[in-house]
Amino acid sequence: AAVDIQPACLGLYCGRTVLSVNGSVETYGDCGVCPRGQRTDDNKICRECMGSPDRYDWLYLGFMAMLPLVLHWFFIEWYSGKKSSSALLQHVTALFECSVAAIVTLLVSDPVGSLHIRSCRVKKLSDWYTMLYNPSPDYITTVHCTHEAVYPLYTIVFIYYAFCLVLMMLLRPLLVKKIACGLGKSDRFKSIYAALYFFPILTVLQAVGGGLLYYAFPYIILVLSLVTLAVYMSASEVESFKDLLVRKKRLVVLFSHWLLHAYGIISISKLDKLEQDLPLLALVPAPALFYLVTAKYTEPSRILSEGGNGH
Repeated sequence: AAVDIQPACLGLYCGRTVLSVNGSVETYGDCGVCPRGQRTDDNKICRECMGSPDRYDWLYLGFMAMLPLVLHWFFIEWYSGKKSSSALLQHVTALFECSVAAIVTLLVSDPVGSLHIRSCRVKKLSDWYTMLYNPSPDYITTVHCTHEAVYPLYTIVFIYYAFCLVLMMLLRPLLVKKIACGLGKSDRFKSIYAALYFFPILTVLQAVGGGLLYYAFPYIILVLSLVTLAVYMSASEVESFKDLLVRKKRLVVLFSHWLLHAYGIISISKLDKLEQDLPLLALVPAPALFYLVTAKYTEPSRILSEGGNGH
């Protein structure tokens, strides 16, 4: 009844905060923005987020956590050179930085000191973009009701990136200065400079496209892993299983892509029905096997020679 006698609370995400509770009677404030960690219920009342992220939410957070790590590894490999012995140690350091950043991020999130986090359930795409749904009752005054309806899936990624950047700046320069002996002075810090570029890009990507990434990341993983695997095997001139076994690094890259394939398949299926979804993981090696079987038929030199013989 207390809700009914108040003016209607307009806007998709505007709500009334609970000022006091006296037994079963609640007193509500004016219609406006919900405090951090709360979102509106069906009656336009701000309620605290007491749920836990489901499996898909954790998979999304895992994807966002993997992005800087994969980019770290890519640029370390890109700038380390073939003869540098420091690449492996830098790879391990990057893994350590991202792992510690992830753990610290979970520890500082509510509830503080625990690896568990409380969250609100994601119901639809608009939950990620509440700033687009501020109502204007008289078409002049805008009621600002922007808040994190998907708490904390939106802001926790920014906190994680901040910790990644701080840890990188504390650890990596000292490490690279000591071990990167095979590189010139200008080259040894290039992987760190690259991170100073891609972290702002990742931050903007999350700020603008966080909601889109939430729904599309399984398919992005599958497409990118397929494309990058094909490009790598083509650039490395891998045409048979024997070519893979020549260098251990090629096997490491192959297994890394298989892990990404599996992650994408698990994210799409969510493993809701294990008896149906687990057999899908058997498809993980299929793209690599298909490439190895068909590579000899698509060799450019062979196609050109056969074309020349035809003429």
